[in-house]
Amino acid sequence: MKKYDIAIIGSGPSGAMAAYMAAEMGKSVIIIEKEKLPRYKTCGGGLVHRGRTRLPFLIDEVVEKEYRELEVFFENSSYFFTAKRKEPIISMVMRDSFDQFLVKKALEKGASLLENTTALGLERTAQGLLLSTSEGNIKCQYLIGADGVLSNTAKMGGWKESRKLIPALEYEVVVPEADYNRLSKKVRFDVDAVPDGYAWCFPKTGHLSLGVCTLKKQKIDLKKYYYAYLDKLGLKEIISSEAHGFQIPVGQRKDGFSKNRVFLTGDAAGFADPLTAEGISNALLSGELAALAILENFQDEAAASNAYKGLLDKQILSDLGSSSIIAFICYAQPAIRNMLLKKYGQKGCEILTDIFMGKKAFPDDLKNKIKSRVPLLKYI
Repeated sequence: MKKYDIAIIGSGPSGAMAAYMAAEMGKSVIIIEKEKLPRYKTCGGGLVHRGRTRLPFLIDEVVEKEYRELEVFFENSSYFFTAKRKEPIISMVMRDSFDQFLVKKALEKGASLLENTTALGLERTAQGLLLSTSEGNIKCQYLIGADGVLSNTAKMGGWKESRKLIPALEYEVVVPEADYNRLSKKVRFDVDAVPDGYAWCFPKTGHLSLGVCTLKKQKIDLKKYYYAYLDKLGLKEIISSEAHGFQIPVGQRKDGFSKNRVFLTGDAAGFADPLTAEGISNALLSGELAALAILENFQDEAAASNAYKGLLDKQILSDLGSSSIIAFICYAQPAIRNMLLKKYGQKGCEILTDIFMGKKAFPDDLKNKIKSRVPLLKYI
């Protein structure tokens, strides 16, 4: 039976970063992945600048495109905003190569990787944790669940589903060269192209990632809105396309993020941004924070759990709370949103861009300020 200080289920951004941090600090770490790397991962693949700059290494070799300008349109409205920066606002990655690159960095620090392996059960023992897998049993002191929205780790660890999960549909689309050249110059978001949601156009190398999502949990025919979005973009010919449906957790778990030496990160915890549904940057950060909390309190599981909660409160959860208020206004209260856009639209776009660039943080009292100006919000 193999023994490790930390076992990590899932080789995505949060799992890879947790492994990197822990291995760098001299802990024995294993990443357990149910598939063989590289594997396709459904994701828009837009990494905001604040996530990229937190990484302790360069990722240039797996960046497909960089965008220093983005556009935001509002359906059936004259409102249009754009933001430009000298540094990339969004870096486009394909998750198969990006995730494999991050895992490679963790392996270089001494982490181990076990592929084509499924976690089957979890037992707490006097010596720590006993994880049973399709490739045998593994003993570890701590377990990090970085296995995404369908997290088996959370189920084994005793969590009940309490996240807000929203539906999304993404297509990897190859279009004629003229259309690709026309649409690959900027990143584009179209708010209200889907009820209570938005559509996106993320250009990658040689193709477009097009998607639609609703930020409200509801029954909806996303395909209908996707085809309408193709018309909006002026795409009359599609050479090839590959569809991927998925869920995005834009609301955190209500029963905590660690228990009994098990820590949840990324989508398993519910850390995607409620406004943009972007999850890579918080996945990277939460993996780092989970590893840090464990490493600094390795002999005291209660202290490690408390430290993780404290780090999340300060660096992730407060921003997600503020973002959820803005998302509510943006998607569920269009009349209030349009009133605010008329007066503060471009300024708001610039501020949000700076936040996602990592140049600013959400003001600590943003919720109270907004609620004082929009009384309706006191009920959420």
